[in-house]
Amino acid sequence: MPLKRAVLPLLDHIDPLAREVGAANTVVFTGGRRHGHNTDVPGMIAALAEAGATGLSGPATVLILGGGATACSALAAARGLGAARTTAAVRDPARAADLVAAAARLAVGLTLTGFDGPEITAPDVLISTVPAGAADFHAERIARGALAPRHLLDVVYHPWPTPLAAAARQAGIPAAGGFTLLLHQAAGQVELMTGKPAPLAAMRTAGDSALRT
Repeated sequence: MPLKRAVLPLLDHIDPLAREVGAANTVVFTGGRRHGHNTDVPGMIAALAEAGATGLSGPATVLILGGGATACSALAAARGLGAARTTAAVRDPARAADLVAAAARLAVGLTLTGFDGPEITAPDVLISTVPAGAADFHAERIARGALAPRHLLDVVYHPWPTPLAAAARQAGIPAAGGFTLLLHQAAGQVELMTGKPAPLAAMRTAGDSALRT
């Protein structure tokens, strides 16, 4: 999981989406060649669709929490949803060079802002890519009405719900979690590796069962 960027120079072929994002989470060996793909992006889009976010229209806004590799995939997901501009709340803008470079490759407008005080307060979509507990400040903002996204995706899948997701649901905001992302990106991997449709329902049941144990 931490080698999505490091693997790129080792690949013989990189899918255009993985190249734009700057990360490959799947390598398929075909004909003696290593092919890199990114299923995180369609996985995010599918997870957000389960939270009611499909195509965004007009001057849609997306707020991303974090600036790492997963945030780069979130940028591509924002583009896939139709957002022309995004804001990323990061702790240290000087360490967000990879995110800024990904935005340029994806042709997505990006504004960086401080993590504890993002300028945008009512985004169409909020995507949190930070570890469990790191977004608690924003959970408190949602709870008191200072931050009011229309849809939310928190990439954390355990423990669930996170304080961010719980605050969103209490405020009536549809929230998808990391398990839904994990499920849909894995379905993409199954299809790449087998050439067959993924058994999504069975995978969901197995994942739910594993998280309950």
